[in-house]
Amino acid sequence: MNSSDNLNTNWRKVASTIYRKPVDSKIYGSVELDVTELEKYIAAKRKAGTKITLTHVITLIIGRAIKLEVPELNTFVKRGKITPRPQIDAMVSVLLQKGEMGSVKIENIDKLTITELADEIAEKINASRKGNENDTMQSKHLLSKIPWPFRSWVFFLYRLFTIHWGFSFPVIKLSANSFGSYMVSNIGTLGLDSGYGALLPSGNVSIVMILGGVNKKPVVVNNEIVPRRILSLSATLDHRVVDGSHGGKLFRFIRQMIKNPELLDQHLR
Repeated sequence: MNSSDNLNTNWRKVASTIYRKPVDSKIYGSVELDVTELEKYIAAKRKAGTKITLTHVITLIIGRAIKLEVPELNTFVKRGKITPRPQIDAMVSVLLQKGEMGSVKIENIDKLTITELADEIAEKINASRKGNENDTMQSKHLLSKIPWPFRSWVFFLYRLFTIHWGFSFPVIKLSANSFGSYMVSNIGTLGLDSGYGALLPSGNVSIVMILGGVNKKPVVVNNEIVPRRILSLSATLDHRVVDGSHGGKLFRFIRQMIKNPELLDQHLR
């Protein structure tokens, strides 16, 4: 039995039929994470010359979680079947020129260290600011130039051929896997304490992770109430391919890694 057959249980076959994406197939979950010590790690890395943020850390941890604990998150629905992706890629929301929000795609993120991830994201942001846009941004700008209602028709055909039917068009760099395995966005930098992301209809991703604000809160540590720095972290999952149990595994792995961030300095073995 191959890996695709293992993923396509009877329930998965039913779920991919009865749920439509993303109208009624969403699962929401959230946790509050003590990042007091993690922020010290980040400050030390920045002092040493590696400019990382909580976004870098959480993005890399998710990639490793998918590799080690929750491979089910690295799948998508293709022609009614749950299909494993060939690699683990992350789509990260970033701030570009003139306050415009964009995104960068990091391929094979599970194979990177935190320093390598920071360097690659910085390189891609600089390229975008110089006008060298990635495939995702080019596609968005191209679609935005098409007048209404033709824009709606083109998007419908794109979704029909790539997302629903699973066809790829290498010439124009469009496929059912164009947006990677998962998406990460930090709304805390926008002044929002918490929120939930949308499962982008054209994205075909199974999880969108949202970082909220970091606030000082009273926490019980060793039977004493002490002030700690708390991050709000939320996830939106595609119920056609994963269950709440997979979200639980993911959040548990994130908690473990936050306590041992130095592991992010090493490659996975």
